[in-house]
Amino acid sequence: MSTPATLADVLEEYELLEPDDRYRLLIDLGRALEPMPEPLKTDATLVRGCSAAVWVYPTRPDDTLHFLADSNAAITKGIIALVLLTVQDRAPAEIATLDIEGALAPFDLKNQLSSNRTQGIPNMITLIRATAQRYAG
Repeated sequence: MSTPATLADVLEEYELLEPDDRYRLLIDLGRALEPMPEPLKTDATLVRGCSAAVWVYPTRPDDTLHFLADSNAAITKGIIALVLLTVQDRAPAEIATLDIEGALAPFDLKNQLSSNRTQGIPNMITLIRATAQRYAG
């Protein structure tokens, strides 16, 4: 799979796949994430409430927010990659008001994955939104 450029590209591919292939697509998305340097994986960047460890670190290369993220679980890393497709390289004020949950709704992750895998998604979104609000304010 080549790395899809947008959430719409991923959804288009996702909808055509069987459940096992959807897992593989998420894993591939996670593998395609920009590497997060080990020193950034700290308690301060750890997303609370996830069954797997997930780290999210914001950078501000210009007037936008760019997030680095990683997880110690392949599917969870794919989920955070999917979340980042909705917010990556946007203005903080835009991210703060973006309907991230609505953008991810067509993927129906709660029914596609175990509750163990999806329980941390709201916490990932909350952390990203709070970070955006802090930079927008």
